[in-house]
Amino acid sequence: MCEGGAVNENWEDRVTAAWAAFDDYPEERAHEFRARIDALVAELPDDSPLGPFEQACAWDSTGHSDQAVPLYREALARGLDGYRGRRAKIQLASSLRNTGQAEEGVKLLTPELDAPSDELDDAVRACLALCLSSLGRDREGLSLVLGALAPHLPRYQRSMANYARALLEPGV
Repeated sequence: MCEGGAVNENWEDRVTAAWAAFDDYPEERAHEFRARIDALVAELPDDSPLGPFEQACAWDSTGHSDQAVPLYREALARGLDGYRGRRAKIQLASSLRNTGQAEEGVKLLTPELDAPSDELDDAVRACLALCLSSLGRDREGLSLVLGALAPHLPRYQRSMANYARALLEPGV
């Protein structure tokens, strides 16, 4: 299924299909979904970063952030990068927050604010805002959320962006 260490399109299509069917697995059948992902991961080379990433996603999506955290870390340590690497950082930060480690989530996502822009920018800000809120830093979190929301508004974009900045100014 994998040629020269690269994942082929068939494998990617089957992973996509598995995730498209995720809602077909009620909570009591979550283990079946994870087994489906595990079967796909078994086709990968042992050192592939995709394996632990997909498994982390499956654990996380079925309500087990504690099981997901070490798998996200492993995927990143194996060199998961690009779009999936950024997703792994967002999802790891969320799982860290869910397991009482919000400060580590903030440290992981803060550099992502300066990363090259992509469609995950707002997800970075939303997850970072949740981590900040968990640490009692609600004004910073709200500022991030308003800043992310402002460009999507049909009106009041400038005002909302200004309000977002003002939340971080002392005494405002």
